[in-house]
Amino acid sequence: MSEAIIEKETLKQTVKPPPKYQVVMVNDDYTTMEFVVECLASIFSKSQEQAFQIMLEVHEKGKAVVGVYNKEIAETKQYMTMQKAREEEHPLIVEIAPCE
Repeated sequence: MSEAIIEKETLKQTVKPPPKYQVVMVNDDYTTMEFVVECLASIFSKSQEQAFQIMLEVHEKGKAVVGVYNKEIAETKQYMTMQKAREEEHPLIVEIAPCE
């Protein structure tokens, strides 16, 4: 084998994919279900059916994972959701956490 092929194979073995982060939406008693569904559809690209099911999970269980992304994307989606919530005066909380 040539050195270039060996180096390429070695590089493939040592490079790990970036860690993934969960975006978690937390239930509160004030944010409307309609707003949560709207955020899930517009920011997280969920279908209306998916958004509705996730919203119910947040409502019934207290929180739910709404997506898994690279750290920068998770942070951006968290920021976008929180910003939209603040603009419409909702106390919605969105957290990110490393996947285990």
